[in-house]
Amino acid sequence: MTALDAGAYYPHPPAKVWRALTEPDLIARWLMPGDFRLEAGHRYTMRTAPLPAAGFSGRIEAEVLAFEPERMLRVWWRDPEGGGAWTITWTLHPEGRGTRLLLHQEPGPGGEALEIAGAVMLAGWRGRIAERLREVLDDI
Repeated sequence: MTALDAGAYYPHPPAKVWRALTEPDLIARWLMPGDFRLEAGHRYTMRTAPLPAAGFSGRIEAEVLAFEPERMLRVWWRDPEGGGAWTITWTLHPEGRGTRLLLHQEPGPGGEALEIAGAVMLAGWRGRIAERLREVLDDI
């Protein structure tokens, strides 16, 4: 599987978008609940409803790989029940009065991402997940 990219513009400053990407209570509102902590090397777990048809167990094991406050967050995600592994890089770019948020997803260490699981994740970002993030940003 090759890398996949997506992005969205949010009419909010990078500091606000960064909060939504890095504060556990906000992450839970737009993505999945978990025990995220902004610390390189921190391992955490997120859970949501499984999607058996897409090969997704509903559980993600993850690790914070690197970050630059208000600019970039790189994490590693893995479905421990065989749904693949990815390196996810979020980059924030100031644009006018808002922020362009880009997602770069590529097969990560620890396993090859399944094509269908990667496509489902990217489709979610381009649709419902991006919209939920917008709703959270509008609310905070």
